[in-house]
Amino acid sequence: MMTQNKIAEFYRCLNEERFYDAHEVFEELWFPRRFDEDNEIKLLKGFINAAVSFELAKKGRNTQSKKVWANYLKYRQLLFKVDSAHLNQYYKLSRKVEMIQRELH
Repeated sequence: MMTQNKIAEFYRCLNEERFYDAHEVFEELWFPRRFDEDNEIKLLKGFINAAVSFELAKKGRNTQSKKVWANYLKYRQLLFKVDSAHLNQYYKLSRKVEMIQRELH
């Protein structure tokens, strides 16, 4: 249930263009498990990278933003390898972050 709430909160932060806050929301889930060899945890890291990329773009730091976006793209591939009850929400998030990316660049 906690993960589902965090996904909804992350999505809400993206909608409100509170990208730093979005990063913090998933950091709470990712950080304690950051050394786990788990595709879902790595996917969360990818979404964190997307939020950081957007925050950098918002601040006009486009070169850094593109580098961090490349990390998101690396982890995005894990969408096809994650076995999770939250997979549909992750797909929805990936569509949302890619829409924001197109709008920012």
